[in-house]
Amino acid sequence: MPAIRVVAEELRFLQDSERLESVGTARAQQAATILPQASGEVLNVNFAPGQFVKKNQVLATLESTRERLDVARARVTLQDSEQLLARYERITVDGAISESQIDAAKTSVEAAQIGLKLAEEALDRKTIRAPFSGYVGLTDIDAGAMVTTQTEITRLDDRSILFVDFSLPEQVFGRLNEGDILPMVPFAARQTEVDAVVSVVDSRIDADRRSFMVRAKIDNTDDTLRPGMSFRIDYGLPGLSYPAVPEASIVWGGDGPYIWTVEDNKANRVPVTIVSRTEGDVLVRAPLEEGDLIISEGVQKVRQGSEVQLVNSGANRSDAGPVAGTPNTSTALQ
Repeated sequence: MPAIRVVAEELRFLQDSERLESVGTARAQQAATILPQASGEVLNVNFAPGQFVKKNQVLATLESTRERLDVARARVTLQDSEQLLARYERITVDGAISESQIDAAKTSVEAAQIGLKLAEEALDRKTIRAPFSGYVGLTDIDAGAMVTTQTEITRLDDRSILFVDFSLPEQVFGRLNEGDILPMVPFAARQTEVDAVVSVVDSRIDADRRSFMVRAKIDNTDDTLRPGMSFRIDYGLPGLSYPAVPEASIVWGGDGPYIWTVEDNKANRVPVTIVSRTEGDVLVRAPLEEGDLIISEGVQKVRQGSEVQLVNSGANRSDAGPVAGTPNTSTALQ
C-alpha cells in the first residue's frame, strides 16, 4: 500500500504550572494592646493617636501618692536596719553581741531591701510605658479617668515589617519554600503590587480543610500598608516538565487518549494521560523523548505500523521557544 501522507511535529517539553489563589491578612511585626498594670486615676496621657513612640517611652501616668510614700517608708526601714547591723559589727567586746543578734540584724536588712524593691515596683506600675518602638493607635482615655488593669489604653504596632498569613491546598505542600518571593496585591490599593518573602511554612496539614498555613513578610519601611489589611495572592507555581503535543494529535479510543509517533517512517500508537491543556498544546504523561515526531495531521488515516510519508515536518514549532510556567489549573482558597 502507498505510504500515508501526514504532517508531523517535533516533540518538546513544557513546564506545567499551577495557579495559586488565596487571601491573607496582615499583622504587624510586633503588636500589643496596652493595659495598665495597676488601677487608679489617670494624671497624664503623653501621646497622640498615630504618634511614633520609642521603647520605654512614657505613655501615661497614674496617681501614685501612696506608692511614693511606701517607697519612702521602705527606704527609712532599710536605713534603720543597716545602721543597726553596722553598730553590731563595730562592737569588738567578746560576748557583748551574740551571733543570733547579728544574724537577726542581717535578716532584717535583707527583708528591708526586699520591701524597698516591692514598693519601687508598685510605684513603677503606676507609669505606663511602650514595650517596644512603634505607632500608637486611638485612645478613649483622658486625664482624670479611672482605669483598671482591664482598661485598654491604646494599641501599639511595630509595622516596619508586616506578616501576611494565608492558606494553601495540601497538593502544593513542599513546593513553596522559605525565601521564595510571592507577589501580593492589597485590596485597599489593587494597583500596587508588593513582593512578600516566605518566612515560615507550617509543619502540619489541617486535617479538616486539607490545607496548610504560610507566613510571608513584607518590607513596610515606607509605612504605606497597615496591619489588618487583606492581600490577594495570585501566583503561578512552577511544576514538572511534561511532553507537549499538538491538540490536534490527540485521538480518543475505547481505552482512552493516544497519539501517533513516527518511527522509521512507520506509525506507532502511544497511549497518553492528559495532564493539562495550554494554548494549542496538551501536556501529557507518556514514554516520549524530546525531538520525537508526533503526527498532528492525518491521524485518522494511520494504523499501527502503517507506512507514512512526512509532507511537512513541524520541527519549526520548537523555534517559538517553550512557554514554561503557563497557567493551566487554579486552586482558590478564601
